[in-house]
Amino acid sequence: MPVYIWKGINSYGDKRKGEVEAPDQAAALAHVKRLRIKDPAIKEKPKDLFENISFFQPKVTGKDIVIFTRQLSTMIDAGLPLVQGLEILAKQQDNSTFKRVLTAIKTDVETGTTFADAMRKHPKVFDNLFSNMIEAGETGGILDTILGRLALFMEKSMALKKKIKGAMTYPTICLAISILILVVILAFVIPVFEEMFATFGSALPVPTQIVVSMSNVFKSNFIWISMGAFATFYIIKKIYCSKTGRIKMDAMMLKAPVFGPLIKKVAVAKFTRTLSTMLQSGVPILDALQVVAKTAGNKIIEAAVFRVADS
Repeated sequence: MPVYIWKGINSYGDKRKGEVEAPDQAAALAHVKRLRIKDPAIKEKPKDLFENISFFQPKVTGKDIVIFTRQLSTMIDAGLPLVQGLEILAKQQDNSTFKRVLTAIKTDVETGTTFADAMRKHPKVFDNLFSNMIEAGETGGILDTILGRLALFMEKSMALKKKIKGAMTYPTICLAISILILVVILAFVIPVFEEMFATFGSALPVPTQIVVSMSNVFKSNFIWISMGAFATFYIIKKIYCSKTGRIKMDAMMLKAPVFGPLIKKVAVAKFTRTLSTMLQSGVPILDALQVVAKTAGNKIIEAAVFRVADS
């Protein structure tokens, strides 16, 4: 349905402007006149040239989904029909990507598709956990309760991620500064000392010679070293994207001296919270374990949960 831009003067003499979604310009004009706008000027909103290019479209954030879930839960609890609630939330959505997703879901629900199945058509926005819990809520007739639990679960998950990022910020900054200092010393400081020691006319100690040699190698091969670093990063990323490489690297991460225990604690916290939320919502335990395993974020832990489900 096209969107029309309007502007005019209200009954108090103030200038007003806005947007309205209508099947044609006459319907848009009738809607604006009902708002008591005098002499409104209406034109169709120009189409976004990058509408079909996903790279230029805004991403749907976790905060967007939490707010949507909270608001929809409140609407359904107040007795508002699901389709009407989706329509209202889609119209007031500022994120254009999320607005298109909600509009598509509303259209699917109107044509007879279940709410959960309509969400499964958008896996980049709503994951399996979200869809399965919505399905349990629809089956049990407690969709408003499930939406409230989902919002609470997502808020706690976001808070946990924020704490993890906060804990990792300091060591990451320290590592980056250490690398920067090392580069500055090798590229600028050591050459100055080399010239100064050369005026002494005596042989340099072995440790000093090693440092000077490292500086010379770094300066003369800076481009190759940089290319090698990028190539190493690219190769590691490719290995991690492969199934076998992902399993081996996840196993190594769990055995890492500092990060290994942290990864285990985060995985256990996510597992228990997610499984608890799904079981409280009425999802069968086998289905819940299948979903929880895929949200572990580590292939070794995922395989362990799958073994528990098979047992």
